Amino acid sequence: IVNGSLEYKVTPELSAKVNLGYDKSEGETLSMLSGALFGFDGVSGNGFGNYNTLYRESKLLEATLNWKKDFENSNIDVLVGYSFQDFRTSGFSSQARGFGSTDLNKMSRDLKTTVNGASASIDGAYQQFYYGVNTNGLIVNRLFPDVVAGEEVPYAFERYVQAMTADAFDNTDELQSYFARINYTLADKYLFTGTVRADGSSRFGPDNQYGYFPSGAFAWKINEEDFIGENVSTLKLRLSAGITGNQEGLGYGNFVARQRFAGLGIQNDFVVNQNGLAIVATDVPDLKWEETLDFNVGLDFGFNLDRFSGSIDVYRRETNDQLLRLPPPQPAVDPFQFGNFDASILNQGIELALAYDFVQTENTTFGAAFNIAYNENEVQDFAGAINTGEINGQGLSGAFAQRLEAGRSIFSYYMAIFEGFDSNGLPTYRDVDGNGVGDPIGDQTFVGEDALPDVTSGLSLNFSSGNWDASAYFSGQFGFSVYNNTANGFFTGGSINNARNVTQDLLQLDPLESGGASADVSTRFLEKGDFVRLQNATIGYNWPLSDESPLKSLRFSLTGQNLFLITDYSGLDPEVTTATGDLGSGVPTRGIDWAAFPNPRTITFGLNASF
Repeated sequence: IVNGSLEYKVTPELSAKVNLGYDKSEGETLSMLSGALFGFDGVSGNGFGNYNTLYRESKLLEATLNWKKDFENSNIDVLVGYSFQDFRTSGFSSQARGFGSTDLNKMSRDLKTTVNGASASIDGAYQQFYYGVNTNGLIVNRLFPDVVAGEEVPYAFERYVQAMTADAFDNTDELQSYFARINYTLADKYLFTGTVRADGSSRFGPDNQYGYFPSGAFAWKINEEDFIGENVSTLKLRLSAGITGNQEGLGYGNFVARQRFAGLGIQNDFVVNQNGLAIVATDVPDLKWEETLDFNVGLDFGFNLDRFSGSIDVYRRETNDQLLRLPPPQPAVDPFQFGNFDASILNQGIELALAYDFVQTENTTFGAAFNIAYNENEVQDFAGAINTGEINGQGLSGAFAQRLEAGRSIFSYYMAIFEGFDSNGLPTYRDVDGNGVGDPIGDQTFVGEDALPDVTSGLSLNFSSGNWDASAYFSGQFGFSVYNNTANGFFTGGSINNARNVTQDLLQLDPLESGGASADVSTRFLEKGDFVRLQNATIGYNWPLSDESPLKSLRFSLTGQNLFLITDYSGLDPEVTTATGDLGSGVPTRGIDWAAFPNPRTITFGLNASF
């Protein structure tokens, strides 16, 4: 990582600055299965290995001109600039079968030497190369400058494995921005800010590469007015509005039709299967920047030299043209394409933050800070409906727990309403459509729950006395639900019938769930996720040192993270989310717990010394 800057004062008011940055990382992974392993089809007696590399490189150039001028009762600060950054990602993934050794280190060296030797023997650009018992030489598949499949190159390297495949990639994304900002302050009480950005990204087609994003803000330091009393140390009114753009999540080259040779496979008899070209992106020439229009009104306040302080913010954020991986129009040979979601996502709410120093003496301080926020999320102006939130498990193929529809939160649960078990131990469901029968498929409905918390909050406590100090932070989320896919997939009567382990509470149902009962998606497995967590706590001691000590400071600390969790959720952790799938909808997953690993509890002892 290399960064540098150069600044030059053209005049006392005008300065020019250039920032340069260069980041590069190289990584490789080697994973081997020895042929000495018994009972592994295709591995026993042969061995199997993977060798993958990943190279990341980014370059940054940023140039700005800054003009500052003080007037009699005001000042102005103007900044204009240009920024360019590129991000290159390259590497390859390879695999091999048929090793001459069972020693893992030697297998790694043999595979690495073979792959690197094969790569060095190829002239020009390529995507794939491979060989096996069904080839007479090294076979190369090229994409540029022309598509060439199955080109044979003579062996000009040592082959330490009987069959090998490699697939390379080399992608570069670029960002370019022009921006300007003006700050004007009048009487040190009235602050005006205006900004404009023109951001360009190579992830969009030529007609839509640039997005234009203006914003403005005003602040009034009310505490500077004569009519405000001396006890008010801070009182500031803030107003802002602006548009921000987003191109994250889109990935490389998804606006244009592209093909790559499909993955290669090595059979157990060392025959390599050659695959043809496969579609990896479709042509979406009108793909453009995602935009969020943001309005905010805020008030900062503080009393008695900010011993008691806080802020309150009311906001409204409307996101349009959201970038999603959407199903293409049918009939289609490609399972998805990226597009701008033809709807808007509205988030609006209020945030409150308070802080108070309860104790302020020469040797002892104790303070607390509390924040709480309420957010309402809604999909608007969407004509269709998308099933998402895929549910996994035996007998649950194609099942889902959420639906995207106008007038609902983006992660709203949509399923049958569970009403208990009948006398035969079979589940019953509410009859929603009025046909007289409760059907877990035909009676799916919105159940009034979603995976986004309505309220988030945090409480931090800080104490110090003499050489001792301590701090703690509590976090909480309320007003959301979690779908316990783990219980749905594993802990049902059907699992008992199939000789699988279940939780003990399943055997305490009255009536007992029948072993032949289906485990359809329903509110039976939907639980409130509200929780309070002690996120972290620290206690520290600064050891007193004499003037003759070679140390400048010595500190001992004990830190715990995720020390306890208060929740009614029956799973391991309500804050976890598993990417179970989206049924091709492109809508990300939230609020589904599928055999997820919980947040870890860690205890750390620290010793910090300076000389």
